[in-house]
Parts: sequence; structure tokens; C-alpha cells
Amino acid sequence: MTEQELLQLRDLAEDGKVQFKERVTDRYEIGCEMVAFSNSRGGKLVIGINDKSGAINTLSYMELQETTNLLTSIASENVIPNVLIDVDNVPTSGGAVVIATISEGKNKPYHDNKGIIWVKNGADKRKVFDNSELAEMMSECGSFAPDEVAVPNATIDDLDADTIKLYLMSRFAPVFKGKNINELNMKDYSLDAMAETVIKGATIERLLRNLHFVRPDGKINVAAMLLFGKYTQRWLPVMTAKCISYIGNSVGGTQFRDKMHDMEIEGNLLHQFRAIMNFFTRNLRKIQIEKEFNSIGELEIPYESLTEYVVNALVHRSLNIKSPIRIFIFDNRVEIHSPGALPNGLTIENIKKGTSMPRNMFLFTNANYLLPYTGAGSGVRRALEYDPNAIFFNGVADKEITHAANEFVITTPRESNQPQAESNQVMTANERKSNQADRKSNQPHVNLVTRKLTKKEEDVRNFCSVPRTAQEIMDRLKISNQSKNRQKYINSLIELGVLERTIPERLNDPNQKYRRKK
Repeated sequence: MTEQELLQLRDLAEDGKVQFKERVTDRYEIGCEMVAFSNSRGGKLVIGINDKSGAINTLSYMELQETTNLLTSIASENVIPNVLIDVDNVPTSGGAVVIATISEGKNKPYHDNKGIIWVKNGADKRKVFDNSELAEMMSECGSFAPDEVAVPNATIDDLDADTIKLYLMSRFAPVFKGKNINELNMKDYSLDAMAETVIKGATIERLLRNLHFVRPDGKINVAAMLLFGKYTQRWLPVMTAKCISYIGNSVGGTQFRDKMHDMEIEGNLLHQFRAIMNFFTRNLRKIQIEKEFNSIGELEIPYESLTEYVVNALVHRSLNIKSPIRIFIFDNRVEIHSPGALPNGLTIENIKKGTSMPRNMFLFTNANYLLPYTGAGSGVRRALEYDPNAIFFNGVADKEITHAANEFVITTPRESNQPQAESNQVMTANERKSNQADRKSNQPHVNLVTRKLTKKEEDVRNFCSVPRTAQEIMDRLKISNQSKNRQKYINSLIELGVLERTIPERLNDPNQKYRRKK
């Protein structure tokens, strides 16, 4: 790393990937930082920069040697299991600083020498107590497969025969085709008879064992319940979806056009997929593509893109996080929220390029016999070809107004901000009121200021009449350029629609500035 690169790193201030320390004064504290980086996405520990002011305080030759040896010692003794770090001395005009690069761990969860597990939380770190979060770490490392875990007390009788038949018909298509068994006459065959067709002398229980849906201990696993369950939510209550079509553009809205009852969306993944797609088709407008008046219109958001995104949410959601998939339709956008940020170090750019690293491998390799996807990593790329305007948000780094910290969100703008009720439908009084407010502001509800600004916030808004950097804003307020201050005085004003980024497509661009929103 060059001095110029170091200064650029310093100017971006601390975040989830960089931590500054003026000196190594607390061995235990440094160990905790290494644990947090190892349990998260890795990062850099910079020794020689004050974390409050950003001032560089270079190390002497003797300090460089001592710090390098100490960091290596901490990594092997204060981090359990120990980790390897890459230590680099970066020369500057007044001396040098030390940069220790800690990679994302491959044997999570890591803990300090007191047994405490830490993860990064923005620029800070936090302790982990939740078992589901620990399971998520282990899943990422391949030491735990949540889709292969047993479902207590569930048996084959709790699986839906028709869905199993569809799966077998798809997976063993050549076999059934040779026996003239198809989807029209499969109801005439029992599950055991269909299993006998696949493997001579087999019962359905034996076949499901061979396919690993029934574990060696005789219990069915989570993947089997998700794919074939008669009433999946009896056993896995949060493995479902919440679908709401709002009036307006805020998730905090109190009126909705369509809200699916839990019973409508519950069931196995095939039922959930069909219910969600029906929700889209009845709530999104159809646009006339051909000139003929009687031509069949197409959904304002391509059906093919919605299919890919819904399948992605159903198959790749985290099974460790106890929350449902959430699907929101607003007047100006559609949001699909899937529990769990991208796994295994994947980035948004990776998936746009077609990189495929499934979170739930066993479920992933079997769900394609029931759901419409290839499993070749081409789904997102194909969806973007149909609808290039979709925006992806991944966890904390891309946290926005309605996005939770640990979820993957796909946001797709709608063709028109005018509420669908203005088409061939009769508007309710609430819808008219909502639409009139939109027309007056000519802005989506989500961008309206919903509270009175403080004096400091007013000052920031006026100061940003000319685009300003984060450092300039912090200097104006006479506070340090830390993540908590940026969240309070920059990100919060962006969420309120007061400020906007000059480079919205690259949140962490070094040339990023903020200006008053017109």
C-alpha cells in the first residue's frame, strides 16, 4: 500500500472493514477486533492513526518491530481458533504505520480468550448470543447444513403425495416417460408404485432415504418439509412470506390495497411460489405492448424477472434466521426482502456476473425439479436483461430506509408513480387523498420530511447547497468523522429526503459527496 492509498483509506474513516488504533495499548481489545473481523468479512487493523481525529501518528523503528511481533502473537494466542494475519508496514513522510489484514475466517465462530464471540457492527463490534446467528456462521463455513437438519416428530405422512409425485416426474422424467406415466395419469399411481418404477422393489420411504430426504435416523429433514410438506408451517412456522400492497410509498403506511392472509401463503415452496406470483399478477399493472387494443398486456415489471427474484428468495434465504420473506408493493416500487445477507463472502457484483454459491446446497440441488430455475448462476443476469433497473441491497453495507441489517433486498422501480387505482378501478377516499398528496409534492412519500429538523440538521442541509464530502460536513459540525456521526447527520437526512448522494450507485466511492435535495 502506498502513502496516497493510506490517506484515501484514512479519509473514508472507520467502517466495517477498517479499524484505526493509534497504538497497541490493550492486547485483549486488539484480540477482540481480530475476532470480530474473522467472524465477519475480514478487514484491516491500522496502527498509527488516531480513531477519533484521523491524525497520523507514525511509529518509530523500534515500535514497528514491537507492534508487528505483538500483532502476530495476539492472532495466535488471543483468537481461538488462531488466525493468520498479513502485516504490512506502510512508509509515510513522517515515518510508517502498520496495517494488519485479517481475512474472513474459515472456521467460524471465533472467540476471544474469555470465550466471547464478536462480530463487526458497522465501525464498532458487538457480542453474539443468538444461536441462529452462530448457526449462520457455521453454515457459511460448511460445518453446518440447516437444510439437512431433522424436523422433530415429523414423518413421511406429513408430506404431500402430489408434490412428491411432481418432483419424481421431473427428476426421473425418462423413466416415467418410458412407462407412459405423466402428470395427467400420475394420480392413478400410489407413491410406492412410483418408487417401484424408479427402483425395482423400492417403497417411497426407501427412495426418499436414497435421495437423502430421510436421514439415517429415520427422521425427515428440513429440505423435505420445505419441498413436500402438507402444512410446512406446523413444523417450520417462520418459513413463509408476508405480502402487502400498500397505498403510497412508505412501509409505515396504514392503508393497503391487498394484504395476503397467512393461510393463503403458507405451505411448501411450490405453493408459496404460486401464491406470490398470483399476488404480483393481481396487484401490478399490465402495459399494452402491441398496437392492437385487444392485445394481451405485459406486467409493468417483467414476469420473468419477478420469477427469478422470488425463486432466489425462497431457495437462498437463510434458514437460520427466524423471520419470513417480505414482499411489498408500493406505488413507485416493489421490494423483495430475503432473510440473510449474501453468504460466503459473495458481493452484489459477483451475483450480477453470474457467480453461484448456494447457501442451502441440498435444498438448492433439489428445488429445481419443482421451481423454475436452472441452478447455473444465470438467474440474476437473465432477470437484469429483462429489467435492468433493479437495485440490490446486501445487509449493513447497503442499509436503507426499509432494509433490515441482515437481509438481501431487491428493489424494482415501477413504470409509473401513479397509483394503480387510477386505472379502470374505483378509488377509495383514502386512495384519492394519498394520490393528491403525491401530485402536490411530485415526490414519493418515502422522500418527504416527516419530522422537524434539529438546528444542526438544518445547518447541514443549508451547508450542502453545494456538494460536500463527509469530512467537510463533520468539520462543519466540529465532530469526528465516525460511522455513528455519519449515520446521525448524513444517512438519516438521506432517509428523510433532505440530502442525496452525488454518486448513488456507488455508496463507498472515495469521491462521494452529499447535496441538498431539490
